[in-house]
Amino acid sequence: MSSIQSQSLGQRLLCLPLGDRVKRFLDYLTVEAGLSINSTLAYGRDLKGFLSFCQEAQIDTLERIDLLTIRDYMQALSEQGRSENTIKRFWVAVRMLLRYGKLNGWVQDDFSSQMDTPKIWQRLPRICSRNQVMELIHSPNEADAYFLRDRALLELLYATGMRASEVVGLTLQDLNLKIGYLRCFGKGRRERVVPLGRAAIGAVEDYLKNQRPELEGPKSDRYVLLSRTGRPLGRIEIWRLVKKYAIRAGMPRSISPHTLRHCFATHLLSGGADLRSVQEMLGHVDIATTQIYTHVDQDRLRSVHKQFHPRQ
Repeated sequence: MSSIQSQSLGQRLLCLPLGDRVKRFLDYLTVEAGLSINSTLAYGRDLKGFLSFCQEAQIDTLERIDLLTIRDYMQALSEQGRSENTIKRFWVAVRMLLRYGKLNGWVQDDFSSQMDTPKIWQRLPRICSRNQVMELIHSPNEADAYFLRDRALLELLYATGMRASEVVGLTLQDLNLKIGYLRCFGKGRRERVVPLGRAAIGAVEDYLKNQRPELEGPKSDRYVLLSRTGRPLGRIEIWRLVKKYAIRAGMPRSISPHTLRHCFATHLLSGGADLRSVQEMLGHVDIATTQIYTHVDQDRLRSVHKQFHPRQ
């Protein structure tokens, strides 16, 4: 986390009860646990709501939080009409804070383990057909000022399943186009190597040769995807570009860079890729996270059933 972001978040939290403990917890997540800036900021936002609840309940120290406090907080979130996903996310943030408190001797017992994690329905990701993805990728044309860069971006997202935040950090050193691989740093700075297909290699080479030199500036720092000012392309700009070309291709407005990650995984599995390989390419720590894509690919399930069921 940058010093400006950390200081700003810390100042906001210190105005609330328990703010000092929470600030130390957020520093721990960044410095020792290795969480990304965005993940740490998300924990801070979620805990800010809990601190406000504690303030209203006149709970001013971590030691005074008990099991009843947590249950009342969960009940309050439910009465506010918060979604099940939001309640679970808030619950995880509070649980992690209490575990950190026990680690530092601020609380005697991590009683959060006595409570069941809120159960939610698993939401299946939105995916697009192969034809839709191809239309999206070919949406940039020569009338667009940076169409070579934009096409390379779309090809990279679909060819590798990288998150937008991972594409932002991609440097020229991370690319090995001769053998068709790239190096990617995911959540917690975990490194993984992902292969590239011919189409993605061609699009990236075309961009690097014919457009990136025009964009390069003092702030480029060897990053692959650059904005018109020569700075690395940001997450918001990547999101905006994907949305722009999705609309042009006649796709739903809800399409985002993460949709291409879902498409990458689902299309690989439907083509016969094994689950472990897809897990490695996505950078999932737990294979259960990857298994959701097996529920999405209904066509493959039907074909497997037809091929192997004895009563077909």
